[in-house]
Amino acid sequence: MRYIWQHIKTIIETYKGDVPLAQFLKLYFKRYPILGSRDRKMLGAMAYSWYRCSKGIEIPSLKIEEKVNLCLRLCNNAPVPIPGAEDLPANEIHFDADKLFPYGITLSDGMDKEAWLQSMLAQPELFIRVRKDKGKIISLLNEKKIPVHFISDMCLALPNGAKIDEILPPDSYVVQDASSQQTGSFFTPKKNEQWYDCCAGAGGKSLLLKDFEPGVRLTVSDKRDSIIHNLQKRFRQYGHILPVAHITDAANPGQLDKALGSKLFDHIICDAPCSGSGTWARTPEQLFFFDPSILEKYTALQKDIAVNVSYHLKNGGRLIYITCSVFKTENEDVVQGIIQKTGLRLIESHLINGIPIKADSMFVGIMKSKA
Repeated sequence: MRYIWQHIKTIIETYKGDVPLAQFLKLYFKRYPILGSRDRKMLGAMAYSWYRCSKGIEIPSLKIEEKVNLCLRLCNNAPVPIPGAEDLPANEIHFDADKLFPYGITLSDGMDKEAWLQSMLAQPELFIRVRKDKGKIISLLNEKKIPVHFISDMCLALPNGAKIDEILPPDSYVVQDASSQQTGSFFTPKKNEQWYDCCAGAGGKSLLLKDFEPGVRLTVSDKRDSIIHNLQKRFRQYGHILPVAHITDAANPGQLDKALGSKLFDHIICDAPCSGSGTWARTPEQLFFFDPSILEKYTALQKDIAVNVSYHLKNGGRLIYITCSVFKTENEDVVQGIIQKTGLRLIESHLINGIPIKADSMFVGIMKSKA
C-alpha cells in the first residue's frame, strides 16, 4: 500500500482544479502505467472521496492516510485499512457539511441546503433516455445483470459506470440526466415551428426536442467549432436532419445579428453557461475549488445571452431559460433581470430537484414576448 499512499498524496498536492478531475486522473495514470486497474480504481475512489468531503472533516491531528480513509467511509466507498482509523466510531468523525460550502449564497426556492450538501457525498446515478426498442434494452440489461429502474416511461436509472455502450444499440438511447430530460416537458413543440437552441453545446436539449417532434425547424449555435461538429455527428447517429448551425457567440450582439440576420423564432432554448452547482455531486472538484467571485461573471453572461437572443423571438414567442445551477442569483434573479431589460412576461419557473432520485438539479424559467 505504500506506493498507493504516495500516489494519492501526489494527486492531492498537484491537482488544482484547472481541468476536470476525471481528465487529470486519466493523464496521471497514463504517466504511471505500472498502476494496474485495481490501483487506478482505488486511487480514483480516494481522490473523488477527498474532494467530496475532506473540507468537512474537523480532526486537525489526523494524518492524510487517516483522513482519506474517513473520506472513503463517509462516501460509502470501500475503506483502505489503516490501523486505528478504520475503527474510529462514526460519531467521532466530526464531519460538518457546512464547511464544504461556507458561503452566504442563497439557493433557489425548493432546494434545501443541508440536503444539497449531503448529496455531494455520493455519485449520482447514470440515466438514459430510451428512444426506441425499450423491451430490447431492458432485456439486454437484464441479461448482463445490470440493475435498472424506471424514473419515467422512457427514463431509466442505472448504476454509475455501467458499460452500456458495450451492450446497447447506440441509436436506441441517449445518455442524459433525468432532470435534463425533464426540461423537455416544457418544450411542447409543434411541426414546422421555428426553434433556436442558442447555447447548444453537445446538443442534448436539441436532440430531446427533435425526438419529441422531428418536424420542427431547428437552428443551433455555439461559439466552439468542435462542439458544433460533435452535435452534427450526434444528429447523424440518431437519424435526424442536421439543423442550421452557426458558430457564434450569443453574448456578442454583433456576432449574433450577423449570424441570424432578421430571422425570428417561435421558441428559443437558452441553456446558459453557469456554475454547474446542480451537478457538483458528479464533479465534486468544482465544489472543492469553487470561487464565489465567478458568479458575477456568470450572471452577467447569462443576462447578455438571454437578452440578445430575445430580440429574435416572434410576437408571442417563448424564451426557455435553463441552468444546471441551484443558486438563486443565476436562476430567479437572472430571470428578473431579463424581464426588466426586455419586457418579456414570466409564465412559470421551476427548480427541478434531482436529489431524491440521485440526479442533477436544474432550473427552468419560461418567458413570453408580447403577442
